[in-house]
This record gives sequence, C-alpha cells and structure tokens, in this order.
Amino acid sequence: MSKNSGPKVSKKFAAYPRLNPLGVGKDISAADLIDQVMLAYNGGRLREASQLLAKKMLPQDGFIGMSLTGALTPAGLGKSCLIPLMKGGYVDWIISTGANLYHDLHFGLDMQLHSGSPFLYDVLFDYNVLLDTDAFVREVIQGPEFQRPMGTDEFHYLLGKYVAARGKKLGLKDSSVLATAYECGIPIFTSSPGDSSIGMNVAAMAMRGSALLPDVNRDVNQTAAIVYHAKSTGHTSSVWILGGGSPKNFMLQTEPQIQEVLGIQEKGHDYFLQVTDARPDTGGLSGATPAEAVSWGKVDPDKLPDSVVCYTDSTIALPLLTAYVLSRVKPRKLKRLYDHRDAILDVVKQKYLKSGTVTKVLTSRKIAKRGSSVGLKQK
Repeated sequence: MSKNSGPKVSKKFAAYPRLNPLGVGKDISAADLIDQVMLAYNGGRLREASQLLAKKMLPQDGFIGMSLTGALTPAGLGKSCLIPLMKGGYVDWIISTGANLYHDLHFGLDMQLHSGSPFLYDVLFDYNVLLDTDAFVREVIQGPEFQRPMGTDEFHYLLGKYVAARGKKLGLKDSSVLATAYECGIPIFTSSPGDSSIGMNVAAMAMRGSALLPDVNRDVNQTAAIVYHAKSTGHTSSVWILGGGSPKNFMLQTEPQIQEVLGIQEKGHDYFLQVTDARPDTGGLSGATPAEAVSWGKVDPDKLPDSVVCYTDSTIALPLLTAYVLSRVKPRKLKRLYDHRDAILDVVKQKYLKSGTVTKVLTSRKIAKRGSSVGLKQK
C-alpha cells in the first residue's frame, strides 16, 4: 500500500492539528492529560493557558506577575500550588486580596482547618482560629519596625519574617505564602489594604497610637516600576490572573500608569492569562476581556492573539496549571525583586522627573488596535 494512500488534508485545515485523542490511561500525568485530552471549549482554553505559560511567558526569564482573588488559601491552594510556584521561580511578584493573606496566616501558625461539605461549608475551623490570628497580627505590628508609613510589599515582607520565625519554632516547612515570599524575596502587594482582617487589625492598632499606615502611592509606583524594569531590561511582562476584582485591575493598571500618567513610552503587558468565572457581558472588571484591556494600553495589541481566558474555577485550574508548569519547565533562578525595590523605583522616578509633566501628557502611544471590526466602516 502506498504511504500516501491516506485521506488528504484540505489546505484550509493544514494549519490546525487533527483532533484525534488517545484513550486516557491509568498512569497518565496531569501535563499529558492537558496536552492530549483537553482539546476544546474550556478544556481547550486550559490547554492553551498551560502552553502559553510554558512556551511564552516563562522562557527567557520573563517576568510573571500573579493576582489572587477568591478564597484560594483557605482552600489549601497556598500550600499545594502557590508555594511550589514561588519557590520554583515561576512567579516573580504578586497582588493579592488581604483575605487570602490573612487566611494564609492560619497555615503559617499551624492552626487547624477542616474540609467540610458542600451542603454546609467547604472549609471549617473554630472561631478561635480567627481570634488567635488577629492577636498574632496585633502583637507583631506593635513592633518598632512597623511604626511608620510603608508600602504593602514592605509590610508583608516584615510580617512574613515573623511568620517564618514562628513556623521554624513550630517545625513547619513550606506552610505559608507570606513566609515563602519573605524567604524568596517575592514582593506581595494588596490593592485594598483596609479590606481584610489584616487591615482591620491595623486600623484597631491605630487607635492605640500605632503609626503604621499603608502607603498606597508607593504601591502604585512600585508595581509600575517592576513592569518597567522588566520591559526596559529586555524581558517580557506577563500577567497571570486568578479571578478578577481589584487585584486584577491593580496589576493591569501598571501600564497606563507608565504610559498615560508618567508619560513614559511603552506598549502594554506582553502576555495575559486569566482564570475566571466572570462573564464579560455584565460590564464588570472581573469579566473584562484582554481586547478591552488593549484599549487602555494595559496589553500590547500586537500580543493580543496570545491572550487566554479560561472560564472555570481557580480551584480546578490552578492545581492543573501548577502540575503542568512543574512538569514542563525547569525551575528558574529567583529574581528577588523585593531586594532591589528602591533601585527599581528610582529608575522610574528619575525617568518621570526627566520626561514627565504636571500638565497634559503628550503620549506617544499609538491608537489601540480593535479586538474586532464591529463598528468600523467597511471599505
């Protein structure tokens, strides 16, 4: 029989691989399951997200910013997924809700959380877990090193130092995202410092004379400086968004801060990966698409085809994405961006003072490319 006797592939399908998966075997790895079986719909989007991470976002020492919303740490995803990603150099900086960092403290202090029931609550713990965690935060932040305004990355670094020390006394290992960030020099910001139990305890201590005050101006400029540092040193800047909300926008607004406000020429983040259950048609930020982000200069329009949005629960996607990355990409050297925070910020400050203005910024950003042809006159 001739080797060429099989059916010919139509030219219009030549660029697309044949959809003809193998049967799932009992020993298949998570990474192989994603590559070989998840071929369409949101399974296909998860495959695209995994391959985007492994083939474009992580290579060449690209910078990865991750945003966290939803109850991820109380569900155990801090220990199971975030810490391995952080220690392996797969995540370089983080923006999180305060709630995720607060509940991370339970694990760092060796408190007990229990798996519940979907008919009751998924995660169960005694009320004393909250009271003891609150007391730990208040006792720590009354220390002299906390008695001044500071960015939330510095606050979390100092808090992480105490969590790491407590974990060492308790014989814990790799139990806390905050402690791991301290050990790895990974800056963690929160976009709404008062919107969590950590912020509530900071506010309470202010009535006892504490001088601790979150410096949100520093956070806005520091996050923008990290992105500019990536791009100006020849690296890519990627956003890995779990959920949406305020952390999503705080991460994406770094580019408009650079271009629109500081007047520094830039094009937007290179790669956009989001896992969300939020719909785009309701107008909320959580469901806003990469094409919408392009219109603000948040995402490079030339890289829009590489953007991936996977509509699923982060508690499903994150373990699979973590397994895929650990399997397909070798660990990377830690960037330890926190260790260089002042120098990174100073570069942007000097650039802004040299070329920025108080009056209207004459930006050189080109008109953003549309995500579709809707509304355009046909020639």
